[in-house]
Amino acid sequence: MSNSSSITQFLLLAFADTRELQLLHFWLFLGIYLAALLGNGLIITTIICDHHLHTPMYFFLFSLSLLDLGSLSTIVPKSMANSLWDIRTISYAGCASQVFLFLFFISAEYFLLTVMSYDRYVAICKPLHYGTLLGSRACVHMAAAAWGAAFLTALLHTANTFSLPLCQGNAVEQFFCETPQILKLSCSHSYMREVGLVGIIACLFFVCFIFIVVSYVQIFRIVLRIPSEQGRQKVFSTCLPHLAVVSLFVSNGVFAYLKPSSVSAPSLDLVVAVLYSVVPPAMNPVIYSLRNKDLKDAVWKLISG
Repeated sequence: MSNSSSITQFLLLAFADTRELQLLHFWLFLGIYLAALLGNGLIITTIICDHHLHTPMYFFLFSLSLLDLGSLSTIVPKSMANSLWDIRTISYAGCASQVFLFLFFISAEYFLLTVMSYDRYVAICKPLHYGTLLGSRACVHMAAAAWGAAFLTALLHTANTFSLPLCQGNAVEQFFCETPQILKLSCSHSYMREVGLVGIIACLFFVCFIFIVVSYVQIFRIVLRIPSEQGRQKVFSTCLPHLAVVSLFVSNGVFAYLKPSSVSAPSLDLVVAVLYSVVPPAMNPVIYSLRNKDLKDAVWKLISG
């Protein structure tokens, strides 16, 4: 038995025991990571270089791409290094940093998706007030509020999690340091503080989810009244990618954290963790570029010189 004061490192869950599968995991994650770097990097560079994309919608998309790169860079390189060098260890400080940064980027992305639904609502339902409600200053303030709320959320979770005494060993049953897996190592009833904090944050996330749902209900009510099919397609081209990202993000996150313990298994938890932590940031550039003609044209213009 050990306590948190004597723990200097944690052992992460390995993807495979055989050398061949470890190398397969390394190359698979390397491909996903490079594709995400290329896709999000292209979006960021295109939005910066093309002044036609200097609008609130693309400003938020720019911020979303930065968060995607941040969340992937927090967990994927360490997992790749562990598989490549056939190790499982991560330092205590590294684990705490990974928990904080991952929670920060994921929370900020969710809050930003909420802000982006408000942007689409104002653009479609109140177009005459768009310039007033979503000026440059308002956009910066909303993005800063999303990042600030995420910072506070991550800070509270990380401080509370690592203040608990850990006496159930140092083996984390996940390929990166995740709050629920760290809490399993605790032997203190003080973990109820974390449960209460999770409840408060869950209520906040639920309010954001309701806001997104209500926004899109109002949007689709307006869209269905547009007589022109071309007009409806133009609206859908900007709304459906955002809705797809929200659905992918929320469905995987809810299943990962709210699934019953009876269906929990290390292999299932591993797959679900990949689905909500690695797949969405890598898929977001593809989802946004497929239906957004303005973005596709700008990217092609940038690539062709």
